[in-house]
Amino acid sequence: MDVPQLPATSEFNFIADCHTRWSDEDNLGVLNNAVYLTLLEEARFQYFSHLELLHLAKHFNFLLGQTNIRFLAPGRGSAQVKVAIQTSKLGNRSFTQKYRLYCPLTDIIWAEAEAVMVVWSQKARSASDMPDEFRARISEFEGM
Repeated sequence: MDVPQLPATSEFNFIADCHTRWSDEDNLGVLNNAVYLTLLEEARFQYFSHLELLHLAKHFNFLLGQTNIRFLAPGRGSAQVKVAIQTSKLGNRSFTQKYRLYCPLTDIIWAEAEAVMVVWSQKARSASDMPDEFRARISEFEGM
């Protein structure tokens, strides 16, 4: 499996503030691997909220088509977490995002990830075209 290819943290235009809970740790005392997907989801929500695109969710949705997470250091429960997020590619029916999860107190990177999100029509039960407003706002924000 390919290692996620990410830019320097300074090149990300948005950083989400997240928090883990002590109950997110597994029996080894490290962050359970499933929690990372929840942190990516929370970062996406904050990103699209920042771009004022959540209102479009009434007209279209997207779902996770593929993700690749590279774990670099054990995460901890009950900790502040920063998630740098960037939309790196906009297709016709999908888009790719990159993520870097790190602890702001130590600057230790816990994980890096890439995800492909598929634009989805619940009515048609299939992939659908990306709305123009969605594409335009992300393109402008990311400088694409």
